[in-house]
Amino acid sequence: MTMPKGSNIPVPTTALRVEVGRRSGPGGPDVDASALLLVSGKVRSDGDFVFYNQPAHSSGAVRHEGTREAGGQVTDTLFVDLARVEPAIERVVLAASADGGTFGQVPGLYIRVVDARQGSEVARFDPTATVETAFVLGEFYRRQGAWKFRAVGQGYGSGLEGLAKDFGITVDEPQHPSPPPPATRVGRPAAAPSPQAAAPPPAGPPVPLPPPPMTVPPAASPTPVRLSKVTLTKEAPSVSLTKQGGTSGALRVNLNWQMRKQFSGWGGKRGRAVATHADLDLDLCALYELSDGRKGVVQALGNAFGSLYRPPYIHLDGDDRSGAVASGENLTVNLDHKQSFRRILVFVTIYEGARSFADLHATVTLQPQNGAAVDFSLDECTVPSTVCALALITNTGADLLVQREARYLIPERGVSPQRTIDHAYGWGMNWTPGRK
Repeated sequence: MTMPKGSNIPVPTTALRVEVGRRSGPGGPDVDASALLLVSGKVRSDGDFVFYNQPAHSSGAVRHEGTREAGGQVTDTLFVDLARVEPAIERVVLAASADGGTFGQVPGLYIRVVDARQGSEVARFDPTATVETAFVLGEFYRRQGAWKFRAVGQGYGSGLEGLAKDFGITVDEPQHPSPPPPATRVGRPAAAPSPQAAAPPPAGPPVPLPPPPMTVPPAASPTPVRLSKVTLTKEAPSVSLTKQGGTSGALRVNLNWQMRKQFSGWGGKRGRAVATHADLDLDLCALYELSDGRKGVVQALGNAFGSLYRPPYIHLDGDDRSGAVASGENLTVNLDHKQSFRRILVFVTIYEGARSFADLHATVTLQPQNGAAVDFSLDECTVPSTVCALALITNTGADLLVQREARYLIPERGVSPQRTIDHAYGWGMNWTPGRK
């Protein structure tokens, strides 16, 4: 049952999954979940704000795990381990913002707390919304050494920026041009100085000047939180990471996917499903070309997981063989070595469990450690493809460019997906069979 607004319920001091959800369907705004860790009603620093551009708290207690779609529902998920929340933190506020509309346009909005280990529902709240663009949906708070969840339902018309500022976040606001200098009054020109200047005073002993006042440098201000995010589309398929400020630290590339329905035979002639979440395995991969000419691949096949601190400075964190891992599969690129890269092609292959990407829904997010997140969805697949080029990152020397590819390729008989994508993008590598 859904909780009434303002009510509270005890929750276990354990790992919890917080799902901010809505019914899927075209036209509605995206909903992004966030969390704020508070002391006396405010954050201690901007690091206590967890959201899409800052997806993990330094304590490891809270992280943003991204958006998934399944069963007619779209959920943006936070992971909160109450056992790891620092003792100084009194409340963990659970909020959401609407991107591209108001919460009144979000169908079936809810917040749901689930025990991460057992999968059982702990609490649920279905708020009522109208013109709000940000919402405090609920909060975890301490009471006599234990934790409770409260259904809050407080809306903001000022969006995520207004909500964040209310809790003490320093927000990176757009720069406004300086006002022009005052106009010069049109009139008679000023009188020219007289050519007969006054005589200088008689010379005397030098008078010592007082020392200049000591200037105390201003305290360093915290780096403002950047709330903007970038969505790549067919109409706007590329973005400059340099202009977004994402040229250092770790760049995390996340693939999240859901299977809707797939049938044996192209076009589903018999209507019999051949893949389920238990046996569908997609692999996130990257072809790389370094500035010294070296080329290679990072992928689970052949255990070529790469390395973050030595060439190729790209690392694959694991192999999600079910699609049930909330964080999906992740590639991490070390942008502190961006001068070592010439280009990186991120792609995905079907290893087993499906004959094509048809009816597979996937989203891709590039999350720089510094700068705005870049995300996009894959187009609907209408061809029998088992390999898809996702994004191409190119170092032009002065810029890092991300190009949305979303390009489905069809391997010829006997040709591997890797060789197919190599040929399409001119990498020129030699391939041998591999396994995992």
